[in-house]
Amino acid sequence: MSSPAIDPTVPPSGAGCVECDARDGWWIHLRRCAACGHVGCCDDSPMRHATAHWRETGHSVIRSFEPGEDWFWDYAASTAVDGPELAPPQNRPADQPSPGPAGRVPADWRELLRRRREAEAGR
Repeated sequence: MSSPAIDPTVPPSGAGCVECDARDGWWIHLRRCAACGHVGCCDDSPMRHATAHWRETGHSVIRSFEPGEDWFWDYAASTAVDGPELAPPQNRPADQPSPGPAGRVPADWRELLRRRREAEAGR
């Protein structure tokens, strides 16, 4: 598949979420924009930068940036899509933990996420 939503020649923006790295934040999993290579954190992460990138840019197709995962997702269509091999690297460094990055994940991260989900469910 090749479309304006996917540019297989663009490398990822880095080894971690661009915005979290700039703010000493942390993430659960990473997602890579298939159009521009922006690496952002997933919707389970506190800041949800991958979805924010889509809303800000209109770049709707992402690919998992996790080791062993090669799936694509189209936010606009809310569905999995097929995609080509993207420019390397295909995923975050294997020695980088998830959640990550090492040294920035709070010890109570599970509790923080649980509270957020409960608050969102009560809206």
